[in-house]
Amino acid sequence: MVNEKGRCVILADSHQNALEGIRGLLDTMFETVLMVADKKSLFEAIDKVGPDLAVVDLSLKVSGEVSIAREIYDRYPELKFIILSLHDESSAVEDVLSAGASGYILKRSVGADLFAAVKSVREGRTFVSPSLRDGFGRDINDNSGSLK
Repeated sequence: MVNEKGRCVILADSHQNALEGIRGLLDTMFETVLMVADKKSLFEAIDKVGPDLAVVDLSLKVSGEVSIAREIYDRYPELKFIILSLHDESSAVEDVLSAGASGYILKRSVGADLFAAVKSVREGRTFVSPSLRDGFGRDINDNSGSLK
C-alpha cells in the first residue's frame, strides 16, 4: 500500500478554474504539483522533471485524430497518467485505456475519485470512475473503481 507522498505530478488542463481546484487535491498527495495549460508545456515538463504521474484533460489540444492519451503513451510509455474528461460514454473510456492511460476520471466526480485513482495507479492498477462501471467492458476489482 502506498501511503507516502509522491515526488511530482503534472496537472494539464486548459481551464484555469479546473487547474486550481484539482491542484488543491493533488497538493495533499505530492511534494510538487506542476500545472500546465497546453500540450507543448506538458511535454516540456515531462522531459524536464520526469514526474511520477500526470493528470491530463482529455480535451487538451492535439493535432489530427490522435488523442492526447495516445500521444502521451507513444512518447512516454513508462509514464503513468490519468485522463480527466466530461465524456461518460464507455467507448470514450475504452479508447483512452486502449491508448495507454492508467486511469479515467469524470470531471464532475474528480473530488470524489481523485484520491482513489492516484492510489490505484501508484499501486499499478487501472482506475475508472465508479459511476462508469455499468456497461463497461472490463472486470472491476472492487467498489473503488480499480480494474483487474
